[in-house]
Amino acid sequence: MAINVRGMAPLLQVFDMPTSLTFYCDKLGFEIVTSDGKQEPDFDWVLLRLEGVELMLNTAYERANRPAKPDLERTRGHRDVTLYFGCPDVDGAYAYLRSMKVDAKEPKVAWYGMKQMYLKDPDDYEICFQWRAS
Repeated sequence: MAINVRGMAPLLQVFDMPTSLTFYCDKLGFEIVTSDGKQEPDFDWVLLRLEGVELMLNTAYERANRPAKPDLERTRGHRDVTLYFGCPDVDGAYAYLRSMKVDAKEPKVAWYGMKQMYLKDPDDYEICFQWRAS
């Protein structure tokens, strides 16, 4: 018997929760579903949702222990992470994100037939909105 799976919610370590919430909620359109119970913007953990897609953010440091700037050694692995979102209107998403002043790369069709648009979040995680090219 196979495992009955109903979804997935990746957990990303973020340096500055208010900056990440501005990006994911105000720019991409996610909503906060639940949190660690602290008052916004002092969350250390949140669960976000957009159109049934869930994503968790957790601060890499407790507020009192957070350094002045991100530790490059700690964030080096972020370059190995890409979040792929199914997006039927990649061109529309690109136009919307550019209107929100998000530095998204112009959509292109990959050799394997997916129309893709890439961008980075504030912690250098790569994000791709994609859909099969017609």
